[in-house]
Amino acid sequence: MATTTASVRVPASPDHVWQLIGGFDTLPDWLPYIPTSELGEGGRVRTLTNEDGGVIVERLEAFDERARSYSYSILRAPFPVTGYLSTLTVHPEPDTGFARVEWSGSFTPDGVGDEEAVALFHGIYADGLAALAATLAA
Repeated sequence: MATTTASVRVPASPDHVWQLIGGFDTLPDWLPYIPTSELGEGGRVRTLTNEDGGVIVERLEAFDERARSYSYSILRAPFPVTGYLSTLTVHPEPDTGFARVEWSGSFTPDGVGDEEAVALFHGIYADGLAALAATLAA
């Protein structure tokens, strides 16, 4: 199993950041390469369409409002991995009032090496967090 984590410090309160990213259906609000998200199964499954028309289906596995965190698995996607589980968390930064957002994942590469799979998801997380920081700065 392979893992990766990316994080970003943003000059906004953890509550403000969580308000933007804490909904399972809010990726289009801050992630430009995911313009469409549709919920199903009572809000537990989201079907994402990326800017190239690719479809990714994910299931909400855990949600913790108090800890400002949720975890999800991939049910269907064009990624070379199995057993994918990812967590998005907003952490308070002590003494600043700002937030640190962490996006992590674990998965088993399928047809590619660990390094290639890790680089793919680390890039997705880092790019996504950069887009979040830009959205918050706008």
